[in-house]
Amino acid sequence: MPVRLHVNVDHVATLRNARGTPYPDPVRAAEECLEAGADGITAHLREDRRHIVDDDIGRLRALVRRSGRTFNLEMAATDEMVRIALSVRPEMCTLVPERREERTTEGGLDVMGAGDVLARRAKALSQDGIKVSFFIAAEAGQIEAARALGAAQIELHTGEYAHGKEGELGRLRDGANRARSLGLEVAAGHGLTQDNVPALVSISVISELNIGHALVADAVFLGMRGAVRAYRDAIGRGLH
Repeated sequence: MPVRLHVNVDHVATLRNARGTPYPDPVRAAEECLEAGADGITAHLREDRRHIVDDDIGRLRALVRRSGRTFNLEMAATDEMVRIALSVRPEMCTLVPERREERTTEGGLDVMGAGDVLARRAKALSQDGIKVSFFIAAEAGQIEAARALGAAQIELHTGEYAHGKEGELGRLRDGANRARSLGLEVAAGHGLTQDNVPALVSISVISELNIGHALVADAVFLGMRGAVRAYRDAIGRGLH
């Protein structure tokens, strides 16, 4: 499909960790997603390891490598996470903001205000052959700063769009077109559902979606494979 679907399996691990059991296994969930046609798997290794843990990352990396698809490691831009990424060597790292008290990632990364430290860490990843993406708001300054730091891709934060904020789809369209004009690949994610995906992918330069919580929630009723197929259908509705 013209728009790639990457599935974030974090919240399969959330359910596992809630009872301290070895199940449900996020790697098993990722395997189901790949077999149903997902283009890649995303996982966020947080500092507090509240859902995905280090062992998950190693096993997910091995699974996705065998499949020939893409493993996207979401991570804070810290020295610890850079060391892990250079060891695991995912196809892509998406650098995201992270605060201990937040329930989920809120807002985009402030690339403009991050300074030389972010530049150094992003360069270490890209020099090792890892595609670097920044999770940012659809703001011209942030997009231009991401390009200046050598990003290959940006992922636009769609939280306000998902909450129904007026004019947000137009703002995302403007940001996506600005990024594409600078040579950046454009992804989008956060709060996406079967209902709001079609309008979003009508923005022709968006080439990838990262969807996690809603897809895992839908899988309670549809199964993981059924949920992946449902989101494929939602993407298709927006492209026709």
